[in-house]
Amino acid sequence: MKILVGYDGSEAAKAALAVAEKHARAFGGEIFVVSSMEGGPDIPRQEFEKVEGELRYSQSYFLDGEIPCTTRFLVRGMTPGEDLVRFIEENDIDEVVIGIRKRSKVGKLLFGSTAQYIILNAKCPVVTVK
Repeated sequence: MKILVGYDGSEAAKAALAVAEKHARAFGGEIFVVSSMEGGPDIPRQEFEKVEGELRYSQSYFLDGEIPCTTRFLVRGMTPGEDLVRFIEENDIDEVVIGIRKRSKVGKLLFGSTAQYIILNAKCPVVTVK
């Protein structure tokens, strides 16, 4: 079973790591921890280094538990939701685990919702974690 964790370093994302670990243990799964950034020349290098550090943390989280884990940092010019859904399709992911945070309806309207996009467009089950 291939399990994708959409990871941004937030507390909700760290909670998603724990749920993905339980599912991987129960179903003999492998984990893909994926972060996405729209990118571009105006993004400071420190932002990329921060994401890379978070991905190293997530990989060590699973390696300590002896669960196969691959990390990916996607910078393909798409929104994070679009990027993750494409990754799901390209890699035949069986389940997605994502952390969510409460946001007002106006906030979702103005800033969009990566989680909402993934829930509506992924072709596999999506587990959300607070």
